[in-house]
Amino acid sequence: MVINLNGVNYYYEIAGQGEPLMLLHGFTGDVSTWKLSRLSDSFKVITIDIIGHGKSDAPADPNRYTMEAVAKDLCDMLNILGINRIHLLGYSMGGRLALSFTMFYPERVKTLILESSSPGLKTEEERKNRIRQDEYLANTILEDGIEHFVNYWENIPLFKSQTQLPEQVQKSIRKQRLKNSPLGLANSLRGMGTGRQPSWWDRLQKCEIPVLLLTGEIDQKFCQIAKEMEADLPNCQRIVFPNVGHAVHLEAPVSFEQSILRFLSK
Repeated sequence: MVINLNGVNYYYEIAGQGEPLMLLHGFTGDVSTWKLSRLSDSFKVITIDIIGHGKSDAPADPNRYTMEAVAKDLCDMLNILGINRIHLLGYSMGGRLALSFTMFYPERVKTLILESSSPGLKTEEERKNRIRQDEYLANTILEDGIEHFVNYWENIPLFKSQTQLPEQVQKSIRKQRLKNSPLGLANSLRGMGTGRQPSWWDRLQKCEIPVLLLTGEIDQKFCQIAKEMEADLPNCQRIVFPNVGHAVHLEAPVSFEQSILRFLSK
């Protein structure tokens, strides 16, 4: 299905009945990232192609991709669908968007689940360096094309553990990534990259809703980030999944889904 939000067409899917649970994919992903069939047995699962990804529009203006703008799109979507509060799950970039949405619209979120994500960067220097890195990567995508970028992206250390996935799964992930718009990916980096987004570290202690942090044992960087977040969040659980990396939902889908269902059933 397609919904127009502030001039941008978003592709989304809904499955199941019950309390609404919105899922937000990571950078280069789309709705097909989520193959979590048991969730829709208990919840109304809403999956979205985030702006610049999948079948959603890829506007030319990077400012249309900011966390503030996209969070407003999501809020307007809930209004159109007649949904007041949601359970919200986000992976990596989608996790940063999920946390940002929660900070902008705390009254709309019942519980928050963050997979391999962060509240942003702590210092101005870190943010400036990341903006420079993302701008370089954005230019590379536009100059060298989507296939060259995907060749690079699927071989970064963050995703090394995914080489252990079945070959068919790896091919499916690659095929999906190649369908993305180069402009959409470039502007996602420019508009909602980690350096561009607000840093939420100083606001975590004000987030009183239940939060679940999920990371893979191999992904030591995000395990450490989650550990630091846990110390600041007043109502938080943290789970580390053994022998998997950044994309827990791909590498350990059964235990990932079970953990979410246990958390949401409380």
